[in-house]
Amino acid sequence: MASPTGPALNSDPVPGVVPTLPQALHEQGGPPALRNACPQRLREQWVRALWALPPVLALSLVFLYPLFLVVKQSFTPDGSDGVSLAPYQDVFASAAFRDALWTTVWLAVGATVGCLVLGFLLALVIAFVPFPGGKAVARFIDVFLSFPSFLITLALLFIYGTVGMANGLWTDVTGAHSGPFQFLTTPWGVLLAEITYFTPFVMRPLLAAFSQLDTAQLEVASSLGARPGRIVRRVVLPEALPALAAGGSLVLVMCLNEFGIVLFTGAKGVTTLPMLVYSKAILESDYPAACVVAVVNIAISVGLYGLYRVVSRRVGA
Repeated sequence: MASPTGPALNSDPVPGVVPTLPQALHEQGGPPALRNACPQRLREQWVRALWALPPVLALSLVFLYPLFLVVKQSFTPDGSDGVSLAPYQDVFASAAFRDALWTTVWLAVGATVGCLVLGFLLALVIAFVPFPGGKAVARFIDVFLSFPSFLITLALLFIYGTVGMANGLWTDVTGAHSGPFQFLTTPWGVLLAEITYFTPFVMRPLLAAFSQLDTAQLEVASSLGARPGRIVRRVVLPEALPALAAGGSLVLVMCLNEFGIVLFTGAKGVTTLPMLVYSKAILESDYPAACVVAVVNIAISVGLYGLYRVVSRRVGA
């Protein structure tokens, strides 16, 4: 039975009657856009896959394949081609590994806390206390991020080293044979160097967050009689928490993998996981043990980096 608007779509064409638009589209197999959508989408997917293939191959060759070799070597004892957990058992049972793990963790956590406190205070001064050269200091922070870590360590050696400026000034004034500043080759010297180097990594997101803070809130709080400490605690700090979380997570990951600072300070008795990898591989030629420590370090770093990404995504930093 014919529909009120014309012949049914499934009926045969009637001679002398012009078919309606829906009937013509049905007879031709549907709209042209629908007929061409699937092949066009497939072509776009193939083009994207071809463009992604070179970087994926380069990443696999440069990074994933060496990482696979490290993981494989960690399960292969010396003089054996089989797979075994013996290297992991030997490394986990050694006191050197446990000491290096503890030293790495407490240095990383201590440096992160120091960077958060110092970075927050310095960012407050730069953002809210007007002084000559404030903009130049803020720009220098961006430049500071590009400095290698050993450069900061060398600068500290020139100042606080055994024959550094501070000890030299002390011996010149007092006539003593040596100066009092001998902490740079201790764990506290490593901690100072890491805080000095990584603090700008906290300040940068803080300055970006402070630049978006509505100054009217500060003015209203001040006009109501709130003291600077209360304003910072009730107004500024809640706005800075996302940047603090993101910057602190990043600094924690970077401190766990820091090698240059520990090496250039020459701190005796300070062995972190990266230093243990260097010692096992280069000095002792114990490659399975070095690979085991490297795998543990990678696992910790990847886990913390995943936490950093989650925190950054949730807080919007």
